[in-house]
Amino acid sequence: MMGGSAIDDDWEFTSPSNGIKTVVLVGRTGNGKSATGNSILGKKSFKSRASSSGVTSTCELQKTVLKDGQILNVIDTPGLFDFSAGSEFIGKEIVKCIDLAKDGIHAVLVVFSVRTRFSQEEEAALRSLQTLFGSKIVNYMIVVFTGGDELEENEETLEDYLGRECPQPLKDILGLCGNRLVLFDNKTKDETKRVKQVQDLLTLVNMVIEQNGGQPYTDELFAELKV
Repeated sequence: MMGGSAIDDDWEFTSPSNGIKTVVLVGRTGNGKSATGNSILGKKSFKSRASSSGVTSTCELQKTVLKDGQILNVIDTPGLFDFSAGSEFIGKEIVKCIDLAKDGIHAVLVVFSVRTRFSQEEEAALRSLQTLFGSKIVNYMIVVFTGGDELEENEETLEDYLGRECPQPLKDILGLCGNRLVLFDNKTKDETKRVKQVQDLLTLVNMVIEQNGGQPYTDELFAELKV
């Protein structure tokens, strides 16, 4: 067991010991991954696809201080779901991502868009994510659907959308993630709405931390896979 007595470890379980939480965004380019990161941070820190050739090409960490004084690290990843990148590149980026998350990853935010249909590529990418990070990674996954503005225009809820647009593989993924899902409207100018979305997400992040006994996904878990 690393560092200190059992008492220290117990204390660490109650909350991330240093008040830092780290979440990682994954998803297909164009699903609104960087925009979701910006909504969480409350500022435009990540370049989103809409900006000129500003597609995330390498893992990047930005941080914000939450109302309770905790620091939230947000890591945006390049298209880990874009297979054209090649597995060697993806492997290196995953290692970089884990290096950036010095204190471990508290939650993995899998970003889908209600504007595009769930694809076989995304299904395959999620499988490879489980292969790369190990099956335990699903315990850390939260699904974020972007495009809340579009559903609002159609007077639809996320439940309505999933009622008509949820192929079995997506149902399976939501099941694996314990149906932890949240809807984001990254285009809203309404600050109250933005804050509420982030609050709903953080509630799920805290739930994930609790369910994992305060243990983030660390390079030790990752290293076990590589042995």
